[in-house]
Amino acid sequence: MTKAILYVGHGTRSKKGAAEAKDFLGRVIAKVDEPIQEISFLELTEPFIPEGFERCVAKGATEITVVPIFLLTAGHIKEDIPEALEPLRVKYPEVRVEIAPAFGVQERIVDAINELVRATVGKVDAADSILLVGRGSSDPVIHEAFSEIKKGVGERLGVSRVDVCYLAATTPLFAEGIEEISIDAEGRVLVVPYLLFAGLLLSEVEREVRKRKRRGQDILLIEPLSRHEVIQEIVVDRALGKEDWRVAAINT
Repeated sequence: MTKAILYVGHGTRSKKGAAEAKDFLGRVIAKVDEPIQEISFLELTEPFIPEGFERCVAKGATEITVVPIFLLTAGHIKEDIPEALEPLRVKYPEVRVEIAPAFGVQERIVDAINELVRATVGKVDAADSILLVGRGSSDPVIHEAFSEIKKGVGERLGVSRVDVCYLAATTPLFAEGIEEISIDAEGRVLVVPYLLFAGLLLSEVEREVRKRKRRGQDILLIEPLSRHEVIQEIVVDRALGKEDWRVAAINT
């Protein structure tokens, strides 16, 4: 068997976000000892999944491990990526394809949030408020996941208030979430994007935080998650098969 790894990112219209994702995956590839490794994206950014898959096959791959660069399990993981792969499975029936799960809710990611927040703001006071900002999905499992993340972040940072909002597809939306948490915040509002990379979605958050800063609000924006090395470690572990994906899939 000749193995290959196909990394699948979400994709973005933002050139900065696309470059950041490709640079991140380039660093992952350098740490994974497999001769065939290709980058692809689900949408908006080239190369797309079929091109990445075909490149793996052209290089002699008979077994392809698909590693989605997605934080949580929702429609993209359950439907869109499998649908994009199905015609390729039919075209190349001799090629074995495995799909790793999304990262899921992991203690080490919640720990990374804690470290990113403290690296940005220093000491966190109990009076500070945290606003977790997710991408959003119509899949109800996303709300369940963020309920766990919210609890873990609150415990680690020792704040009394952690709210969750989303940038699309479900409520409360970001505009409502940031307004609500700002109305009666006792200390600083610390905005934590539960996003991997820069992009148009993060730009929306950045603009709103800058606007509120100019008005005099004590508000700070934390960096996206890929700035912490733990995310790279998770992708490397998935690529190397260091985790039991069947167990991970059940837990996510």
